[in-house]
Amino acid sequence: MKQFLKMTLATIVGIIIASVILTVITFGIIGSLMASSESSTTISEKNSVFKLTLDNTIVERSSAEDLNAFYSQYSRQGIGLNLILKAIENAKDNKNISGIYLYFDGMEASPATVEAMRRALLEFKESGKFIVAYGANYGNGEYHLATVADKILLNPQGTLSLTGLSMQTMFYADLMKKVGVEMEIFKVGTFKSAVEPYIRTDMSEANKLQLHTYADGVWERMSKEMAEARHISVDIINEFANKGLAYADASEAVKMGLIDSLVYRDEVKTVLEKLSKKDYEVYDLADLCDQTTNTKKEKNKIAVVYAVGEIDGNGEGIDSEEIARTLLKLKKEKNVKAVVLRVNSPGGSAYGSEQMWHAAEMLKKEKPLVVSMGDYAASGGYYMSCNADVIVAMPNTLTGSIGIFGMIPNFSGASKKVGVSMDGIKTNEYSDLGNTFRPMREDEKALIQSSVNRGYELFTGRCAAGRKMDIDSIKTIAEGRVWSGVDALRIGLVDTLGNLNDAIAIAADLAKVKNYSVKDYPAEKSMQEQLMEMLSGKKDKEERMIQKALGQNYFIYKAVKEAQSRQGIMALSPYVITY
Repeated sequence: MKQFLKMTLATIVGIIIASVILTVITFGIIGSLMASSESSTTISEKNSVFKLTLDNTIVERSSAEDLNAFYSQYSRQGIGLNLILKAIENAKDNKNISGIYLYFDGMEASPATVEAMRRALLEFKESGKFIVAYGANYGNGEYHLATVADKILLNPQGTLSLTGLSMQTMFYADLMKKVGVEMEIFKVGTFKSAVEPYIRTDMSEANKLQLHTYADGVWERMSKEMAEARHISVDIINEFANKGLAYADASEAVKMGLIDSLVYRDEVKTVLEKLSKKDYEVYDLADLCDQTTNTKKEKNKIAVVYAVGEIDGNGEGIDSEEIARTLLKLKKEKNVKAVVLRVNSPGGSAYGSEQMWHAAEMLKKEKPLVVSMGDYAASGGYYMSCNADVIVAMPNTLTGSIGIFGMIPNFSGASKKVGVSMDGIKTNEYSDLGNTFRPMREDEKALIQSSVNRGYELFTGRCAAGRKMDIDSIKTIAEGRVWSGVDALRIGLVDTLGNLNDAIAIAADLAKVKNYSVKDYPAEKSMQEQLMEMLSGKKDKEERMIQKALGQNYFIYKAVKEAQSRQGIMALSPYVITY
């Protein structure tokens, strides 16, 4: 007993000491990060070069503090598009920056995000400054972005993976049968394909049609832009893709005019020296984000409200209550003359979408509301956008998906496989409706389908009123079908094509203000807050432990978990777009 007490006491003391040490280390890190974030860089050397390293996922928004060298090693957030665009604009306006060096090392971005960066870089070139691109491997999106450069350089042993676009979906129907899970599906919309992975083993013809239309449109636009930038025919782009020359020797890309030179990484310096000067200074993204081009604070403000991610999705993405509260708060703020709602969402909770729609409707009564669409504004993402005064989309934005569905899993088969049974009592006919451990009755299915039908009528009604179209016209282009920004403009789902800055300018024009400052909402979490969340991130730790334990079988756990989270009425588009 004494030995046990000694061991227990030693363990407790060890835990206390470890906790103290961890706390000291944590606050030491926070202190160093605060010190580094307070410092700023002065770009004083003429003919300096801005090196934009693209080696991570490009996300909608991140804090400038996230660029700290220490923290970035642990951040899974990615690089914020907002910071990249700000840095490019500052580089354009800084007289000591002579050019940009685009260094590609594993960038991941959706088509609309690449479009936004590409447009900013083209505006940078209008100032007469140069752009050089270098990479060991260019994917479709990376090369599309790189074609703005005056020179595109590739490693001699590198690859140009210009292959064309593809979109895939993983199907779980057979897996569900094996583990004994049956999914009850309720939906409205021929093209509403978010339910297909749980009930099919392949894509429906309707789903293939809408994805082909979207992908073909994106590829046609980007191949045309790449060809024009390289002063070659679109046929050469397609020849390279169709012949599989991504797997050929890198010299083939040079022969076809797609790459200018094959050089090793250290040899890029020589190219940059010829365009700037010998012993030029190099500044990175954090340095350029430090630069302030306009310090004047205007009394009039245009508010930009960011709504990014799945709506009410497991504690991540868009918190519909927070967005609704923010919009209603901005409605009352006198200095805020107009609001831009920046939507980058595939949708999610139908209930949450309606709450944000209502808040937007209330705000509109007091001041202009403009929506700026990012990579996605589909399903619930379109729901919350449809009543804006003006909707601005990028050409490759995936939008529409006006449809609704519900899914309720039946785990009775799975429970029998593991020897678990369930029984109980009820006081009324439908007291246990939604019990996921028994099959649903036909009358119960009819009740839920009627609820989904009402939700669809409400959704299409909101869209018809917001777009000032009759309900039959909306239903013709609804049915859950997704559209590109270009096609959405053609059929009346959006008003114009452009980026976030265009949307802000439109909002200012509607509010009749010329001098204004822009303020973002909700406020970004500080680096210290994010670090504390990371250190106490129990959920992430548990997920990593499960993934490590299951190994290759982790996808089974993920599929069942996703099936559970998809309960309820959803306005969601299932697509994740990378290229």
